[in-house]
Amino acid sequence: MSGQAEIQVEALPSAFPRSGLLPVDGVLLTLVAALLGLGLVMVGSASVSIADRLSGNPFHFLIRQFAYVVVGLVLARQVVMVPLSYWQRTGMLWLLGGIALLVVVLIPGVGRTANGSTRWIGFGQYSLQISEYVKVMVIVYLASYLVRHGDDVRRTVSGFLKPMVLICGAAFLVLLEPDFGTAVVIIATAMGMLFLGGVRMWLFGVLLLLAVAAVAMLVIQEPYRLARLVAFTDPWADPFNSGFQLTQALIAFGRGEWLGVGLGSSVQKLFYLPEAHTDFLFAVLAEELGLIGVVAVILLFGFLVWRLFELGRAAILAGQEFGGYISFGVATWIGLQAFVNMGVNMGLLPTKGLTLPLMSYGGNSIWATCIALALIFRVDYELRHKAVLPRPTGRER
Repeated sequence: MSGQAEIQVEALPSAFPRSGLLPVDGVLLTLVAALLGLGLVMVGSASVSIADRLSGNPFHFLIRQFAYVVVGLVLARQVVMVPLSYWQRTGMLWLLGGIALLVVVLIPGVGRTANGSTRWIGFGQYSLQISEYVKVMVIVYLASYLVRHGDDVRRTVSGFLKPMVLICGAAFLVLLEPDFGTAVVIIATAMGMLFLGGVRMWLFGVLLLLAVAAVAMLVIQEPYRLARLVAFTDPWADPFNSGFQLTQALIAFGRGEWLGVGLGSSVQKLFYLPEAHTDFLFAVLAEELGLIGVVAVILLFGFLVWRLFELGRAAILAGQEFGGYISFGVATWIGLQAFVNMGVNMGLLPTKGLTLPLMSYGGNSIWATCIALALIFRVDYELRHKAVLPRPTGRER
């Protein structure tokens, strides 16, 4: 093992328990289970009317969402059994593979188009939205990069810019689909990880200004994005056209008051509020469960993000930098996406096609989030067992 630090391991999972299960963080597991369970309940409630109209079965979307959650848990179980050292070695390959698949999505006749966007690769009745998994791939790649080139990131401009070239390339392909919201989440998550990795403040500030300028230009250049921004500032100016979705969401919040109208009693989900079981699930929850339900969901996400950051800090202090950066990346992604989705539902942010993690309807969102959280549980497991991953030497960089 020339040129590489020796791996120090105490009770590494070379021999897993016969049950095939690993000890996990009970608090983290409870938070994830609560969000998944509440999401199932709300998807079932919010989709009753549209499911009955489209399929004749009012529980059509609930059954599918339950199946998505089961598949997500199976995927998570497989991922959590893989040592972090594997992900650290293959981070670059995963991101390059994700970029290649984003190119495939844009090939005419290959990618599936819906609502004017080409975001999916079809497999029979099911479709994979590659951009959802690219979020995880970016986090794994950047965590690996920060371990291998952390000193360069903190000291040189090139060390900071090199990973951003690949990540911006992936975000550009996502923009071509077009999927503006996901592209912004990818860039923001990467910048957050680099900031936590110790990049110089002046350099981070310059890149942040450039990113804001680029977002502003993209908004101005596309009429539909500009229309969304204008509608967001005053949705009641055109409540039956550009402001329709937001005004219906605000009505849902207003009807919910303190305790809500009761589970299953939403009026806005009855074909008034578009995307009631996907992007605007939070508005239906606010109507049916009231301010109490809204605060409960915000607290659940808040504690989840806090727990992830705490785990990341503990991993860094224990010398497990890769696991620490993975935790920081997943916390930034989930926290940011949840904040944007809730902000859009409450009229605080312009409308974006972003789901509420772990809760909104959709297989790809559930699967990608379950995979990401499985990595977190693996970080927690190896932290408990004090598995120190090797830090590559200069020759391996």
